[in-house]
This record gives sequence, C-alpha cells and structure tokens, in this order.
Amino acid sequence: MRTYAIGDIHGQLAKLVDAHRDILADRERTGDGEALVIHLGDLVDRGPDSRGVIEYLMHGIATGAPWRVIKGNHDHMFAEFVRYAPEDPRLPSGLSWLHDRLGGAQTLASYGVAQKLLEKRASLAKRAAAAVPPAHLEFLDSLPLFHRTDEVMFVHAGVRPGVALQDQSEDDFLWIRDEFLNDTSDHGPLIVHGHTPVDAPEHHGNRVALDTGAAFGGPLTVAVFEGRDVSILDGGARRPLLPFQP
Repeated sequence: MRTYAIGDIHGQLAKLVDAHRDILADRERTGDGEALVIHLGDLVDRGPDSRGVIEYLMHGIATGAPWRVIKGNHDHMFAEFVRYAPEDPRLPSGLSWLHDRLGGAQTLASYGVAQKLLEKRASLAKRAAAAVPPAHLEFLDSLPLFHRTDEVMFVHAGVRPGVALQDQSEDDFLWIRDEFLNDTSDHGPLIVHGHTPVDAPEHHGNRVALDTGAAFGGPLTVAVFEGRDVSILDGGARRPLLPFQP
C-alpha cells in the first residue's frame, strides 16, 4: 500500500499547497487516488500563515481528503499558550514560545494578534484565546501522536530506543532528539519523522528524516512509501531515497 508523507510545515501554506499538487499529479500518473497522505506535525510557528495551514488541513479532512495529521511539539506549545499553560520545561533555558527562534509570535500574527510593548504573557494569552477559533484548538487537541502501517511508523520527533512502541511516551513522540537520532538499532517498523531539520531527506536504514527546513527557507519535502521502499517527489518526479552506506 502506498503512503505519502510531508515534513514539518511551520506556517508555509504556499509550500503545502504545492506539495499536495505534486501528490495529486503523482496519484494521477499511477492511478492510486486513495493513497493516504501523512503530515508529520509542526503545522505552526515561524512561517507566515499558521492559521491558513490549519484551516487548509481542516477543510481538506472535512471534505473527505485521505489525509492524516500528526501532532508536533510546536502544535502542542501553541495550544498550551492560548490556554495560558506554563512554558514547556523542555525548552532551552531562557527561551519561550514567543522567542524568534521558536516563532510563536508569527503564529499569533496570523490570527491578527501582535504583542504590545511590555505586555505580559497573561494579557497576550488572553487576547490570543479570544482570537483563535475554538475549532482550531479542538483540531490540534485531536491530532494523534503517530500513524502506523504494517512496515512504517510515522511520528513527529521519533521514538525512545529500547522501549516497546506501545509503551512510548507523548514527550518522546513530540520532543526526542539525540537518543533517537544517534541510535542504529532496528525499531521494527521503519520510523519516519521530522522535528530535526536536515539539509536533504535522509534514510538511515532504521529511520527516515523528512524535515528539510521549510521554516528556514528550505523545501517542504514529500516522500512516497511503498512498503519500506522510499522515493522523494522532486519537481513532480520520483527519485529513490536509499539508505546511507556505512
């Protein structure tokens, strides 16, 4: 069974629309109009139109598009900020969701909310709660932490090595980096993830990395999975993505 996967979007609506256009063209060439499309999370932050991305995905799903959207850590932080939850303790010291590195201010701007000079976090969160449609928060809350087929598991950040897949924590699905990225063991299914930007898609045998930095001017990568075989849609054409050779 064929599955498409799209890397971290980060408010880049135009790139997302182009990615879906490439997928549609590939479906038409191959005659497989029902193939599932997985979005690997981080819909929001940094880019110019986080609101538009959420609305586009909600509309597509509501009208029957075969799409699945996985929750990313930025999606979680956005929803928590609007509810005025404490800053996530996993953020580096001194950083908040509103910091330029994380891009929360750009997400709020897409909802018409700009931080006032010296405005306190509580005041800004209250104005955000009034501006963000409840349906958007409900959509983010409803997102699953992974999607699994027989041979491939799609997650946002990765999995913790040595822990059974059914026992993984939400924190690891959303946040894990080095312990997962540096591990070469077989996890069972091929793990497909975003979260950690790479210059180009990477296939490490046990995992495939698809966040190619759309938030920072890079492309929004689309991969095609048929069993454990992986191809990249590049300008509408497919090219195989083979595992790194040691």
